[in-house]
Amino acid sequence: MSRDYVLKPFQSAVHLQIDYARELNEQQLQAVTAPPGPALVIAGAGSGKTRTLTYRVAYLLEQGIPPERILLLTFTNKAAGEMMRRVADLLGHELASLWGGTFHSIGNRVLRQHAPLLGFHRDFTILDRDDAKHLIATCVAESEIDVKATRFPKAEVLGDIFSLAVNTHRSLPEILGMEYEHFAALARQIEDVQQRYITRKRAANVMDFDDLLVLWLKLLQEQAEVREHYQRRFQFILVDEYQDTNKLQSDLIDLLAGRHHNVMVVGDDAQSIYAWRGANFLNILKFPERYPQAKVYRIETNYRSTPEILQVANAAIAANVNQFAKELAPVRQTGAKPVLVACNDASEQAAFIAQQMLQLREEGMELNRMAVLYRSHFHALELQLELTRRNIPFSITSGIRFFEQAHIKDATAYLKLVVNPRDELAFKRLAQMLPGVGGKGAEKLWRGFQENWPRTAAQANPLATALQACAGQVGRKTAAAWAQLVATMGQLEAKAVRRSAAKMLQLVIEAGYDDYLKVNFANYRSRLDELKQLAVFSQQFASVEDFLAQLALLTNVEAERDDPKGDDPEKVRLSTIHQAKGLEFDVVFVIMLCDGLFPSARSLESDDGGEEERRLFYVAVTRARNELYLSYPLLRAGYGSSGVALQQPSRFLAEIPKELIEEWNLRAYAG
Repeated sequence: MSRDYVLKPFQSAVHLQIDYARELNEQQLQAVTAPPGPALVIAGAGSGKTRTLTYRVAYLLEQGIPPERILLLTFTNKAAGEMMRRVADLLGHELASLWGGTFHSIGNRVLRQHAPLLGFHRDFTILDRDDAKHLIATCVAESEIDVKATRFPKAEVLGDIFSLAVNTHRSLPEILGMEYEHFAALARQIEDVQQRYITRKRAANVMDFDDLLVLWLKLLQEQAEVREHYQRRFQFILVDEYQDTNKLQSDLIDLLAGRHHNVMVVGDDAQSIYAWRGANFLNILKFPERYPQAKVYRIETNYRSTPEILQVANAAIAANVNQFAKELAPVRQTGAKPVLVACNDASEQAAFIAQQMLQLREEGMELNRMAVLYRSHFHALELQLELTRRNIPFSITSGIRFFEQAHIKDATAYLKLVVNPRDELAFKRLAQMLPGVGGKGAEKLWRGFQENWPRTAAQANPLATALQACAGQVGRKTAAAWAQLVATMGQLEAKAVRRSAAKMLQLVIEAGYDDYLKVNFANYRSRLDELKQLAVFSQQFASVEDFLAQLALLTNVEAERDDPKGDDPEKVRLSTIHQAKGLEFDVVFVIMLCDGLFPSARSLESDDGGEEERRLFYVAVTRARNELYLSYPLLRAGYGSSGVALQQPSRFLAEIPKELIEEWNLRAYAG
């Protein structure tokens, strides 16, 4: 029988001789030395959250809690490694028996011991995303669904649907109705594929990433002896970034803490910005309801930003109704007021930012201490162009650079082929987007097209005519899609369209690429938005050729900038706010602060969406240490027209008292 431990002050198992009162501020100290029982630590931005958790572990060890009785859960391997390193530094040695890591790594560790109880062997393998996609595709194939007739989602999209369902504890029909309404009628077939996928995984003794949590929870729920073992073992549970947990993770924590209730969750409700990937904001908001005995500790002393920036941050989040009220308090000395800049358009905004960067650099500020943050990647298109023109080095924080994303390359392939019918890569990319056409089929079609092109070059619609001549080479499965491609190319070749990249991109979208997005990408809405904004961006170029040339140049410059072996380490950081969370910079520019862009138009359809966008703005503001610049364009070209529309400044700006911000007049600034 496992022995239960309680805190026994002055009976230390580990003598660390830490002067907690000297090492920590008063708020941190209260959280670190909290008595047993449930605790919610609201740790504001820049307040020393990691330090608090680290010292909490040390304190528990000093009070006689064996390290193997402590479970520390984090969200990333980097965070786990940093936390464990800091604990080791405090102790003066490694602590191998302390269970610390990501939710998934701990789940893997538990399942390795108990897999047979779930119908798996202990030597199960974990599928990566690509392997999971292939296995789902196999399940679709064996289900004999006519994927063409029903416009069935691709395997990668199905994987995202399955993942969202299990992580939010919602049924597939619910998820389809809420997030994928265009597939709602296919709920029965999709559920069938999911069941086949589950059966095949068990038969092959494999688990995907989500299974590490799903099956861990299933194990604890169904196996009373195993549940009791871990409930006794983990006497103290510490959870980092609790505001980012989903329903599945929250249920795991509550179940593990079911015996001792010694669970301390640390997070900041004001920085909960991941609802789109399943994070449940209510987990942190309703923690005191689930644990009525919980003590709430607020850590509000901010060590990062100047008082002026914190005043803006506090004002930025104040309008949110659903939150734990907090007031970030500064430690640092006074600094410059944040600046608000209204620009004529996106190009002028980009020119201002570039010029201000150069000015700051002239004053001794290195470029790598500056960052430009935005709601979506397409908000920075004009800025990338401007920085390239001025030879200001930059790096982009993203998995794939904007112009190298699949949907951007797909759409521009249409334009490339119209401009240059000899572009083999563009032709084959378009061909392989069609049902039933693979690499060999694309090569065969390319050879046929090459034979026909010289004979049709002088005709009114030479490209469409040459493609039509190849119709006999496509199979029955491809015939309808090929006919659509021929028709689309004929429309793109028309003089009225051919002169405008924006009109061409709009036609590509409306001729069926939007349907292709729905089937092939889980985040099709954001990809569609990006394509529409690419069309808006293209309006500034004199010709389609010029637009495509600039895209190519930007892509190559980005690749050069992102090269870790590059010679120039001094680069401005361009990043979405989501990807900048947890980072900090001396100077931060937050751009495109217009209603409909930030906050996004879609978010304003619900109160919850509006509040999450406001939290996102708060995260952006609190990344700044010394200087903060907020900007927006007064005019912006609209999608589907050559005119421009007057932009409304973001409603978030109106919520900041005018006396907290210095407004710059660009004409005066330029003078």
